[in-house]
Amino acid sequence: MESSENQKKVLLQGNEAIVEGALAAGCRFFAGYPITPASEISEILSVKLPELGGTFIQMEDEIASMGAIIGASLAGVKSMTATSGPGFSLIQENLGYGCITEVPCVIVNVMRGGPSTGLPTSPSQGDVQMARWGTHGDHPIIVLAVSSVSDCFSVTVKAFNLSEKYRIPVIILSDEVVAHTRESVTLPTTEQIRVFDRVKPDVPPEWYKPYADNNRGVPDMAALGDGYRHHVTGLIHDDRGYPTQDAQEIEKFLGRIHGKISKGFQDIMVIKTHLMEDAEIFVIAYGSVARSALRAVRDARELGIKAGLVQLVTLFPFPRKNVDIYLRQCRAVIIPEMNMGQMSREVSRINQADCRIVKHNKINGQLITPDEILKHLTTV
Repeated sequence: MESSENQKKVLLQGNEAIVEGALAAGCRFFAGYPITPASEISEILSVKLPELGGTFIQMEDEIASMGAIIGASLAGVKSMTATSGPGFSLIQENLGYGCITEVPCVIVNVMRGGPSTGLPTSPSQGDVQMARWGTHGDHPIIVLAVSSVSDCFSVTVKAFNLSEKYRIPVIILSDEVVAHTRESVTLPTTEQIRVFDRVKPDVPPEWYKPYADNNRGVPDMAALGDGYRHHVTGLIHDDRGYPTQDAQEIEKFLGRIHGKISKGFQDIMVIKTHLMEDAEIFVIAYGSVARSALRAVRDARELGIKAGLVQLVTLFPFPRKNVDIYLRQCRAVIIPEMNMGQMSREVSRINQADCRIVKHNKINGQLITPDEILKHLTTV
């Protein structure tokens, strides 16, 4: 984005930047339940949303929270919730409902150590595969990860835009370190922020089919109460929204909801690369670990090692084609994660080159340090 005298340079915590990004993207409804380390998101929105004419509701639990944001979105309001691991578990059933009914909404999961109540004040990346596969059935989903306070703002805006554009729930994975890190960031002006709003029908109400296919694979979406008839069900349905047992209708529907993500892959996929032009060994990282990885790569370069970093912002759909380029370029890849190796499985699955995969996993609630990654870069 171009610089401007109107831009604001502010000191923000990661959770605060997520709030600013959500409001800038047009979020006007939040339902949630306080939980460490995501509580600041709820606290701040409880003040800021009413000031903007929006609505904040503290729900009785995360099951109800997910149901509430789906309902608000169906009524035409951009909506979100925020939670951590235990609450993310409760969200899953209604998340599946949001996927099959194609309801735009954003879910923030500030990850902490698990399972169960685990380590409430310690960072983790243990929910990566859960974000992709937590709800049952073959379902499409978009999962993004943030690694800095600046990311928290820009990726949240991106999440709302993707959600509206593809009519799909979007998950943002943060972690305790990113959530509570404070950094000086320059926020763009309103004019510099690109906001996408869902496409509304341009046909008379009597012609409207809420799940009709089009060249994008994303049906136009009218709000409840706008005079367009809806039938919203968690059952597989036809283009009018009514349950169907017709085999061709079922395949058509499931093919479309997965196909819209495939069609939009280049728009959805975001990675950041550092020093990859001549890299012979590289690191794949995401979240707060990407910060440690970048320091390690720079230190390795000072030692004469041709190291690089691929930071994943889009975790799912997994950016296979983009990662494959570097697997073929380099002799080895280091994959540091605060889990037992959840993203390394994705990389191993697609690795068709003679690239050695080295995992570095940490599950004790402590951040992976640059020195730990550097040790691999100097010995592999």
